Order: sequence, then structure tokens, then C-alpha cells
Amino acid sequence: MPVKRILIVDNDVLIQEAVKATLQMTTEWHIVTASSGSHGLIQAESEQPDAILLDLMMPEMDGMSTFRAMQANPAIQTIPVILLTGKAGANDSLYYQSLGLKGAIAKPFNPFDLANEIAQILDWEI
Repeated sequence: MPVKRILIVDNDVLIQEAVKATLQMTTEWHIVTASSGSHGLIQAESEQPDAILLDLMMPEMDGMSTFRAMQANPAIQTIPVILLTGKAGANDSLYYQSLGLKGAIAKPFNPFDLANEIAQILDWEI
């Protein structure tokens, strides 16, 4: 089975590094990062990841604007996107899914559960 590739799009470098370190310790996934929505769009197109973890609250181009731009780009529109957000209650998750997102993971996240949460949302085996 090929190694999964995950793109993390978050303007907070500490969050990027925490997610990257957590996933690298618990999986064999290849992790790529981007620190803005516009950089995330470029990385998504060039890297063609298996999934994208997208911060909702970012300056300049927020997570929803980034997601809409991804959906408008045929080269990346089928890549599953999971929000990483401080606003991920049960009702919020249903709303995000209705927009075409695969789901949402709340910040702060439990590092020991993060890979399992991603795998569960995407129906992946770890």
C-alpha cells in the first residue's frame, strides 16, 4: 500500500509542527505544510496529497475561501479536506460536511488520537 500524503495548511507554524510531528510519530504518512491559503493551493496542486488538513481561521485567505478555490480547481477538487478548527462541534461538523468538506477536527486536538481521527473521517486503515 502506498504511503499516504497529507498537506497541512495552517498559518500557525507551531500548529503545523505539532500536527506534523504527531502524524510522523504515529504513522508513516508523508507530511507537507503550507502557511497560507494561497500557498496551500500551490502545494495541493504540485504535491497532489491524499488529504488536506485546513485551518479555518487564517489571515488574507481564510479556510473557507481556500476550500472554495480548491473546489473550483479541477486538478485538486477531489482531494478530501478536513478542517482543523476551534469551532468543531457536532452541528458545525454536519454543516461543514454539507459544504463538501469531509469533516472537522477540533483544536486543541489530542495528539494521541489525531491520526485515528483523520483515518476514521477518511475511512483509512492505519
